[in-house]
Amino acid sequence: MIARTHLLAISRAMSTSLRSSTSPLSQFSACEISDALIKLGSPNGGHIPDVHMLSPTSQVKICAPAYTVQMVFASDKSAPKLSSHFVDTATPGSVVVVDAPPQAKNAVWGGLMTAGAQARGAVGVIISGRCRDLAEHRAADFPVFARGHSTVGQSPFVRPSGVNVTLTIHPKDTGDGADAFAPVIVTPGDWIIADEDGVVCVPVDMVDKVVELAKKGQEIDAKCMADIKAGKSIQASFKEHRGK
Repeated sequence: MIARTHLLAISRAMSTSLRSSTSPLSQFSACEISDALIKLGSPNGGHIPDVHMLSPTSQVKICAPAYTVQMVFASDKSAPKLSSHFVDTATPGSVVVVDAPPQAKNAVWGGLMTAGAQARGAVGVIISGRCRDLAEHRAADFPVFARGHSTVGQSPFVRPSGVNVTLTIHPKDTGDGADAFAPVIVTPGDWIIADEDGVVCVPVDMVDKVVELAKKGQEIDAKCMADIKAGKSIQASFKEHRGK
């Protein structure tokens, strides 16, 4: 069974371009990591909702530490101002995570920023907000995950206010109450895993536990898949391997 799981991991690696460091998290999908985080008590499985891969057009996976950027409305005169462009201070091997005001309809990332991020060794960008210049990102083969896109640029609507700060990313249009999707906290250095299924944040102090549980979950799912393909019912397979 371990061999079957290993073959599954090899198959995924062959069809997906991986942009990451050597973190053990890189061997798992965003879904597998979310499942592990749920078991560890995360109310949202680390999932940053409504953020989708817009570039490149081929399958890609990011597994890298977060370099965070907080955007505010340009009308906010009380928020700090940066002395350098936020892309110029991105760290090599990081993924840029940008949180923009949810009401903003403009883009906060464009083709020039992708060029600058690539020159500095960043592996991709995650945007709780919008981007533009899709053709340029795709031509550069640069991973861009965002909630949407816009023809309108950053100025004069929003501006960066902080880098390497803790972000609180709120889901859009989820309402209030006990069943509302919880905000996701992204701290600088937290691990970001992003693939075609979505984006997940793993707190840096939970990596070892997540890896342990994700590996167990991966092995159990491989057993279920083998049984189901062989004709066993899903219910019976789940009961045998998942215990429910």
